[in-house]
Amino acid sequence: MTAKVDGDAVTADEVEAELERFGHELQPFDIVLVRTGRDAFYDEPGYMALGPGVTAEATHWLYERGVRVMGIDAWGWDAPLWMQAEEAKQRGEPGIFWAAHQAGLAYSQIERLFNLGELPPTGFTVACFPLKVVGGSAGPTRAVAILDD
Repeated sequence: MTAKVDGDAVTADEVEAELERFGHELQPFDIVLVRTGRDAFYDEPGYMALGPGVTAEATHWLYERGVRVMGIDAWGWDAPLWMQAEEAKQRGEPGIFWAAHQAGLAYSQIERLFNLGELPPTGFTVACFPLKVVGGSAGPTRAVAILDD
């Protein structure tokens, strides 16, 4: 999804099209990582205001196909908050912020990943080592890609 501009929606149709382009059919418990290229801006002050947003619809689509871990190399899975707020103001109605976060699904979301551009589109293993935070709904994780030789 590197062609997406900041705030663009990543839809279920687009996710499906990319998987077809790679020749990958999702299997239950596959891990899906979305590469936006925003990890290149991590050290910049405006990093958290960058990135497209994976829609709640796309999140549901992945979940319905057995995906329980989803990750992205942008600051967040949803579009940047300031863009969500602007959209709500333009519509003149209260916004539903973090729609994919609030999709009501039991899945894990990993944000702020690095170096996804170094990975092949498919055919590798991802191991996630989260730090348990007592009473928290989120915490840091070490995500590791394992490539076959």
